[in-house]
Amino acid sequence: MELKKGAEARSGVNEEKWVYDSSVDHKGRLPLRASTGAWKASLFIIAIEFSERLSYFGIATSLIIYLSKVMHQDLKTAAKSVNYWAGVTTLMPLFGGFLADAFLGRFPTVFVSSVIYLMGLILLTMSTFVPSLKACDAAACPEPRKVHEVVFFLAIYLISIGTGGHKPSLESFGADQFDENHEEERKKKMSYFNWWNFGLCSGLLLGVTVVVYIQDHVGWGAADIILTAVMALSLVIFIVGRPFYRYQVPTGSPLTPMLQVLVSAIKNRNLPYPSNPAELYEVPKSRTDKGRLLCHTESLRFLDKAAIVKDREVGAEQQNPWRLATVTKVEEMKLLLNLIPIWLATLPFGISIAQTTTFFIKQGTMLNRNIGNGFQIPPASVYAVAAIAMIVTVTIYEKILIPVVRRATGNERGIKILQRIGIGMLFSVATMVVSALVERKRLSVVAKDPVKGSLSMSVFWLAPQFIIIGVGDAFTVVGLQEYFYDQVPDSMRSLGIAFYLSVIGAANFLSSLLITAVDHVAEKNGKSWFGKDLNSSRLDNFYWLLAGMTAANLFVYVLLARRYSYKNVQKSVAVADCYKDGLEGSMA
Repeated sequence: MELKKGAEARSGVNEEKWVYDSSVDHKGRLPLRASTGAWKASLFIIAIEFSERLSYFGIATSLIIYLSKVMHQDLKTAAKSVNYWAGVTTLMPLFGGFLADAFLGRFPTVFVSSVIYLMGLILLTMSTFVPSLKACDAAACPEPRKVHEVVFFLAIYLISIGTGGHKPSLESFGADQFDENHEEERKKKMSYFNWWNFGLCSGLLLGVTVVVYIQDHVGWGAADIILTAVMALSLVIFIVGRPFYRYQVPTGSPLTPMLQVLVSAIKNRNLPYPSNPAELYEVPKSRTDKGRLLCHTESLRFLDKAAIVKDREVGAEQQNPWRLATVTKVEEMKLLLNLIPIWLATLPFGISIAQTTTFFIKQGTMLNRNIGNGFQIPPASVYAVAAIAMIVTVTIYEKILIPVVRRATGNERGIKILQRIGIGMLFSVATMVVSALVERKRLSVVAKDPVKGSLSMSVFWLAPQFIIIGVGDAFTVVGLQEYFYDQVPDSMRSLGIAFYLSVIGAANFLSSLLITAVDHVAEKNGKSWFGKDLNSSRLDNFYWLLAGMTAANLFVYVLLARRYSYKNVQKSVAVADCYKDGLEGSMA
């Protein structure tokens, strides 16, 4: 029965009824298009992301304040602690994404990691209520209790581990709900990443307003209870949506075929190139039942040697996979190698983003946060301005900009992915410039009145830098998610999202190293830029340094983006026919 359905789908007879993109439904059958996937499934997944981001940002944006007030860390140490935690949290997805793609599958990975995440939140809640685990009163002891310190860091790093499986698997699982071979669903998939980030920012917005307000005015423990309950609810929602999902079955390590291509290319290095690329080995499209075939490209031609058939008397399919690879596998290896320069070129943007949850928030503690009749804005709630800016920009981009650009260019994506990323990088340069100017203004106010400090300045002086970075995120962050999902091999899409997250993670570590290096150099040449508190620091100089770095990097990025070759999926049986679609593929 299943073979009959598959044959119908392949022949185009029942494409509207059945989904033939190598996915299965929750019972392992060919999915029925009307009752599975698309928005009916992805809305469950976006709702879960909303809940998880509420929990994450409820912790992340206030972490530097908790470390300073409750655990008595100085500014430099607290900023490093936040950067290390954020770095681990965004690098762990590399491990979680690999497990999801190679062995567990995305649904089981999300479920297991959500349970670990929930355990971390429960332990965090216990650290504020269980007497033997609680932090001591700041007035009673200048140093934190060791047991609280151990339990607290164990809890937040359990959350890091949970995020490591949850984040890459959930986002790619949501994108898997759309069939790329179906025109209508393919267009919906291009919108998916925008609405995913709309849900993400909505959770972020509540996290940095409602949750942070409860932390500031009710107590850390009350906020932890709410976050734990929300995460438990999101796990229930995820399970309820199970019958509506489409599932991609893992096929083993996606890295093995990449290694086979490299070994085959080395072994075949002395073979001559064929005069016609169509002579390179590829499985005929009529005989492949899983996955998409890619067109041959002229870049990294050394790897093409892996697809040269040496012994034509022996059937190609019977030859050793460590001596012969298909054109698709060779092109997938090229895709991975092409990712590396782009990944490196986005790191300075990530370093700029790292400042939003450390120094930007700390700046808010030094400004006047009173509005109305005695209401005081929690310092971390200033981050809400960035979330609102991103939500508004994503909505305008999706509803106004993309339809207009699609009509103007004829490209169903509107603008190229790397163009979108580059636009956001330009905003990150502007963010650092504005941040430097605002901090210089704040320090001049402190110099005039050292007693009152900068409390005469409203916290809304920080709004411009948060607005600009929020608009930039709507372009670069969403673009990076789409890029690393779309431009990796189909078998590595959880890892693709992990690559995007690793940009932010590596940037957090680099931010900490940069702080250490700048501090060392500045001390040797006079006074450190990072003092005991902000008033004795020179953050404006640090922001100017970041502005220069991001501007110089943007120039390099533009050069890389102009030379980049996008994934080109084969639309016809013969490899040679790919060249007819070359221009169309380059528009991706």
